[in-house]
Amino acid sequence: MPITPREIEDQFEDAALTLRRLPNPPGSGAKGYGQSWPEYVHDAKQAYGYDEVRMRLVPSARDIQRMEDCIGWLAWLDTEDARIVWLRAEGVRWRQVCIRAGVVRSTAWRRWAASLLTIDKHLNTVEKSGRRAGAPKRAADKNVVKPDESGSGTLL
Repeated sequence: MPITPREIEDQFEDAALTLRRLPNPPGSGAKGYGQSWPEYVHDAKQAYGYDEVRMRLVPSARDIQRMEDCIGWLAWLDTEDARIVWLRAEGVRWRQVCIRAGVVRSTAWRRWAASLLTIDKHLNTVEKSGRRAGAPKRAADKNVVKPDESGSGTLL
């Protein structure tokens, strides 16, 4: 079943959500020019855990794999087009997309739509070629009659 541009858009939105949900504890990134000391408690209430509790839902392995697939699809696009697609997947408004891409809204929308169609074309081409390679042979090819020396045929 061929995939539609709307489904591709939904998958990109899911990929952006999955990327936001990945765990990123404080101190796991690059330090840069910051300090190496751990953060200390400024208030006695924080020391006893009276601050708000943040619950994070860690994505499943399947969600992470789908996110990686979507990020791989961006390689089929130009850099600016991939940026527009990803910004829209993150839920950035068109005005901000246009400012960051340096184009007017109609051009940004046209490039976004063309990018989704390009990804759609690549995915459907891959799906069709994969189906041909792994497809079973037709039933008519299995029932081929091969003639013997006696003139009668045997069914293969």
